[in-house]
Amino acid sequence: MQTYNVAIVGASGAVGAKILDKLIERSFPIRSIKLLASSRSAGTVIQAAGRLFTIEEAKPESFQDIDFAFFSAGGAISEVLAPEAIRRGAAVIDNTSAFRMDANVPLVVPEVNPQALRNHRGLIANPNCSTIQMVAALNPVKEAYGLERIIVSTYQAVSGAGADAILELKSQSRQFDSRAGNTAAQLPTAGSERHYPIAFNVIPQIDVFDSKGYTKEEWKMINETKKILADESISVSATCVRLPVVTGHSESVYIEIGQDGVSAEQLRRKIAEAKGIIVQDDPAKQEYPMPLAAENQDAVFVGRIRKDPDHPRGFHLWIVADNLLKGAALNSVQIAEKLIEDGIHSRNDN
Repeated sequence: MQTYNVAIVGASGAVGAKILDKLIERSFPIRSIKLLASSRSAGTVIQAAGRLFTIEEAKPESFQDIDFAFFSAGGAISEVLAPEAIRRGAAVIDNTSAFRMDANVPLVVPEVNPQALRNHRGLIANPNCSTIQMVAALNPVKEAYGLERIIVSTYQAVSGAGADAILELKSQSRQFDSRAGNTAAQLPTAGSERHYPIAFNVIPQIDVFDSKGYTKEEWKMINETKKILADESISVSATCVRLPVVTGHSESVYIEIGQDGVSAEQLRRKIAEAKGIIVQDDPAKQEYPMPLAAENQDAVFVGRIRKDPDHPRGFHLWIVADNLLKGAALNSVQIAEKLIEDGIHSRNDN
C-alpha cells in the first residue's frame, strides 16, 4: 500500500489536534507526520493514540517532500505558507476562509461535491463548519426534489471561536455562580471594541458586520452554500448566533423545495439515505439532535423535520454536528482520503 508524508499546520490548536486524531483513528496511510505551528509552540510535545509528537516551527522548507498538508492556523498563515507547500508538491487542504471563494479553488464536502476535486491545482478549501453540516443534510433534498430557498439560523458553540473562548465560557460560568462580575474579552470577536459575556447569554454576532447588516460568518454560509451546491439561483439567508455551548453547532433551517406534493416522511427518508447523516426524529419519544449528544460523533444529525403550515413546498429541519469534527477535522481528512481513492492527490495526476 502506498503511504504518504503528512504535515499539519496549526497542530497546537483544537482543530489541528482533531486532524491528528482522525488521521490515526481512520488509519490514514501515513509514512511520516510532521506537526507544525508558530515559533511560540515549537518544541511542545503532544500525545495522540499513545504516541508522542514534537511540534516544529512552520517554515517554507518544512514542506519539502510532503504529500498532504493540512492547514488550520489562520488565514494569514495559509496565505503565506500554503503556496510554499504547493510549490514543493504537496496537496494543501486549508481550513481557513482564505481561499474558499476563489474560483480556482475547489470548496468541498466529499459526500456532496467530490467531483469538484478533479479541478484542484494543489489547493482544496474546507468549508465553514456551519455550512458543511447544512449542505450535507440538504444535498439529498436538492437532488431529489430541487431546492429554491434556504433560511438558516445557527446556534454555534464557543469552540468555533477558539480555545480562549472555551476557557472564557468556563470562567464566566464560575464567576456567575459566585455572583462575581463576568470578565469578557473574547466574544463576539477578540478584536471587537465591545465584549459581552457568553455564559448564560446569547450573542447574535459571529465575526464582524458589513454595511448591509450581515456578519462575515453569515456571508460565508450564503456564498459557500451556493458554491458547494453549484447553484447560484438558490436564495440563501443566514443569521448566526453564539450560544454558551462548548462543542456542537445547531441550526434551525427553513427550506422551500422545487416540487409540490412532497410529504415530511418522504423528505425524512431521503435525508436518512444520505451517507454520513443520522436522522433522529421521533417527537413522541422526545428524540431529536442535541449538541451534547453529537460531541465526538462523526455524523451530521437531523431532526424536527416537518412541513410548513402555510407554504406547500416549505419544510423546517433541525441540524446538529460536532463543529470540530465534521465541521473541520473530519471533513479535511475525508477530502484527503477521496483524493487518494480517486488517484488525484498530486497535481500531476489531474
